[in-house]
Amino acid sequence: MSLDTVLSRIDETLPQAMDRLFALLRIPSISTDPAYKADCAKAADWLAEDLRSLGFDAAARATPGHPMVVGHGGTGGRHLLFYGHYDVQPVDPLDLWHRDPFDPTVEETPKGPVIRARGAADDKGQLMTFVEACRAWKHVHGTLPGRLTIFLEGEEESGSPSLVPFMEAHRKELTADLALICDTGLFDSSRPAITTMLRGLLGEEITITGPDKDLHSGMYGGAAMNPIRVLAGIIASLHDENGKVTVPGFYDGVQDLPEALRAQWQALAFDHQRFLGDVGLSVPAGEHDRTPLEMLWSRPTAEVNGIWGGYSGAGFKTVLPSQAHAKISFRLVPGQDPHRLRDNFRNHVRTMIPFDCQVAFHGHNASEAGVMDISDPAFEAARKALGEEWGQPASYVGCGGSIPIAGYFRSVLGMDAMLVGFGKDDDQIHSPNEKYDVESFHRGIRSWARILAALQ
Repeated sequence: MSLDTVLSRIDETLPQAMDRLFALLRIPSISTDPAYKADCAKAADWLAEDLRSLGFDAAARATPGHPMVVGHGGTGGRHLLFYGHYDVQPVDPLDLWHRDPFDPTVEETPKGPVIRARGAADDKGQLMTFVEACRAWKHVHGTLPGRLTIFLEGEEESGSPSLVPFMEAHRKELTADLALICDTGLFDSSRPAITTMLRGLLGEEITITGPDKDLHSGMYGGAAMNPIRVLAGIIASLHDENGKVTVPGFYDGVQDLPEALRAQWQALAFDHQRFLGDVGLSVPAGEHDRTPLEMLWSRPTAEVNGIWGGYSGAGFKTVLPSQAHAKISFRLVPGQDPHRLRDNFRNHVRTMIPFDCQVAFHGHNASEAGVMDISDPAFEAARKALGEEWGQPASYVGCGGSIPIAGYFRSVLGMDAMLVGFGKDDDQIHSPNEKYDVESFHRGIRSWARILAALQ
């Protein structure tokens, strides 16, 4: 029995696969809201039961937070671990949804049919592409496609507080030859991609305190130091006129993009004008000597994500605030140490604090960037398999976002990860009216079947 038989089985049973996905999508597994704790447990139990029906030795494992689902099955060949997450983002603002976010449906759009529901693309639809590939393989061959471990998390959307402790406690059980992650997307609407570079993330919240109370600007303006003025100066100091970040030591360890990878990215013919035009912009604002794709995938950034202080309500209040606040994030690339950068940033800020003002810091996140070792033959085998399914060569791409689990697989379990996903830029993940194309679900299942066959 050949791969073609498995692919035919996938095509024939797509309606049943959609039904199973819809059953999972109906469970409101919002991990960040304690009100949905029971629903997260229900989703974990649903997945464990489904995996057991395929022959996996699977269970929902308790953690201090939401359960982890772990399943083992199959024998022989390279040991592969598949990771996904069953938890979803909150649905607020609910009034912007066109329908109940946990009542999934297939909706016809000008670009084809889509699955509309919270979690459809992030990440229930994606993780079920792998499960359904295993199901079709098991039906055709009577066995699972090699030695597999399934590892499904329930806290990815709420900071993964239980993840690393769980991985450390179960290191021997979870360690495999290679991890597979389905939480990324296509390069465009039809070109498959393998993500090989992920940026890390560092977050800092700063509070500048001046006077011990808000002051009348007529009585104290000019004589009293305004914390917003101090904060504005700090923020303005983060970039020079060419878009480079000015924090001392910021670029220490940052390497230039290898020429072979630069050439492949250039061949993608990325249309940055359309990319920016879709959000009402036109001119790239990063480092002037870098291409837009480099800015997005392989260069570090410093961005202000929020700033507040003083009076911002209706009308006008002439006040000098006691405090001013900002949230600043840094996207990091391989070679940057987030802990060293945190120290450098804080020292940079402290040099700009005038007499009579104080600064307080609250750190968020501190994950390193990741780069995958594509010299492993599995990457080329998967790239070929994806090309056969999608009709054009798969590309090795970077990712502007951060997927910490890939780094944890390396730092905790000592193994690389291959990131393959089938989402699209317009899936509206984390936003109202999230969707996942039926084509992405269908061809995603077929893609995993091809990859699993290639990695046997």
